[in-house]
Amino acid sequence: MLDVQNLSLHYGGSQILHDVALSAQAGKVTCVMGTNGVGKTSLLKAICGAHPRSSGTMMLDGEDVGRANSDVLAKKGIGVVPQGRMIFPLLTVKENLETGFACLPKSEHYIPDEVFELFPILKDFLHRRGGDLSGGQQQQLAIARALIIKPKLLLLDEPTEGIQPNIIQQIGRVIALLRDRGDMAIVLVEQYFEFAYDLADQLVFMERGRVTSVHDKADITKEEAAKVFRIA
Repeated sequence: MLDVQNLSLHYGGSQILHDVALSAQAGKVTCVMGTNGVGKTSLLKAICGAHPRSSGTMMLDGEDVGRANSDVLAKKGIGVVPQGRMIFPLLTVKENLETGFACLPKSEHYIPDEVFELFPILKDFLHRRGGDLSGGQQQQLAIARALIIKPKLLLLDEPTEGIQPNIIQQIGRVIALLRDRGDMAIVLVEQYFEFAYDLADQLVFMERGRVTSVHDKADITKEEAAKVFRIA
């Protein structure tokens, strides 16, 4: 579903990413791991078009998307759950979800029942302002909003950050359900090692803006992965 090759990224005069290669398959979770500041969030921003890459190629579902910007890539099926959630605090839950309609034809301007099946609390809070939700509820809203566009590729940036344990478990179950449907690729950036390893089908480790190693989960034990994670 996603194939990135030789991706480099600059912020001003600083090079943040160096010739990164990354692939993600439908029906699988690709976890990008590494310590703070290695370029994980920058990589997701480059993939979704929020920050134009300096060089490299990107294929989405077999199509070369060139240097398309974020709104074009969203319409092509890239959904994003950004770090910090970035919901609209003064909009209601319903209005936050409806912002995804901009990527869809008018005939699809409705909130699918699946959203409320995955996150029942959102149905109860449809008319509550986003800023009045707890951090965990806002994270559920951010994921639900990304699902409105029916993504082929779902990018999640630190979805467990600042979230209470019971909501983390629910988010993990939702990611697993979405993976098992088999129609979308999921790229997960995560610092919480246990959460990431349990969900991962593929582990990608980064250090100083480079991918240092890639492992199928079947080929690396949890102990080995934890050691690489601490080194990365």
